Amino acid sequence: MKLRQLLLLLALLPLCMLGQRTHISPSDAGFVYEGRISFANADAPRWHYPGVQIRCTFTGTSVRLLTKPGSGFFICQIDDAAPFKVESTTDNEGEITLATGLPTALHSLCITYAIEGLTKHPAFYGLSLDAGCQLGERPQQPARKMEFIGNSITCGFGIEGDGTEKKFSYSQQNITLTYEALTAQAFDARWQVVARSGIGLYRNCNGKRGGDYPTMRDYYDYTLFATSGERWDFNRYQPDVVCVNLGTNDTTNPGYDAELLKREYIKFVKTLRSHYPQAAIVLLTGTMIRGQRLSDVQAAQQAAVEAARQRGDKAVYRFDFTPEDGSLGYGTMKHPSRARHQRMAEELIPFISQLTGWETIKK
Repeated sequence: MKLRQLLLLLALLPLCMLGQRTHISPSDAGFVYEGRISFANADAPRWHYPGVQIRCTFTGTSVRLLTKPGSGFFICQIDDAAPFKVESTTDNEGEITLATGLPTALHSLCITYAIEGLTKHPAFYGLSLDAGCQLGERPQQPARKMEFIGNSITCGFGIEGDGTEKKFSYSQQNITLTYEALTAQAFDARWQVVARSGIGLYRNCNGKRGGDYPTMRDYYDYTLFATSGERWDFNRYQPDVVCVNLGTNDTTNPGYDAELLKREYIKFVKTLRSHYPQAAIVLLTGTMIRGQRLSDVQAAQQAAVEAARQRGDKAVYRFDFTPEDGSLGYGTMKHPSRARHQRMAEELIPFISQLTGWETIKK
């Protein structure tokens, strides 16, 4: 522990024992935020995409999470203890006790939004700490950065289901168990997710053969899941690696146009390169498609790779996950299980390591 942090802790501990509460505003400089978050209202940051993270250190023996009621599920981790899930509901009015009876020390906290927030419209209202307690120094951020763009697979749709469920529930979604979370963790990298269930690149799930509006290409430039309003400032986050897992929904029934998918993949890679001049761009397939659908997505991605090379861009790649065969079970509605996501990460990590020269971090 740094001397400054120790002195702060010793000075505040007597106040922390008084039994009252201190509200820590979201605008406090001690918070580190990750993900596409709107700070239009600094006292109530909001977002739509899963995987948004809020990290800090704090003094005191207890901590409560303050959110907009009904914001949904969060995964929380305090110090080195096991992560746990909490839910912001209208019943608990958005105030959730995360811990009591903690040792009198400086603690670390990581809060991850576990689900898709489009229907929840989540917002963060800060923390409630023991009286007189406050945040410590900002946590250090890893140097490596990754971004993952995708659909329900990347969102962790049904990852905590057992395959018998006939409909989706947010309680079965958990972004922290996905292939991208595990991959980023292996490299000790920051990670940002831009993903939505059912989304496609030129056509959404079971959409029109000639294409839909809006699709990921229309949403991508905006902070929230919207096609107007606040535009995302790409200077806020420049990833080293961008992984794109799109095409599964484009190729759903009742039919699709493989040439249109190819055209949109070429355009989208150009868009990504305009935002991220230095990033390695990796186009992913799978795991929910096989046969002709898989071949058509692979062909579209390969066309995007070749078009990039013709422009002199040699940092666009393709990677195929092993197609789903049920051997590792299923999540909700035949989506990848937790074990399948683990296998996907095990497949992707060596490929990313080879591209970047990154070594995995042993913890």
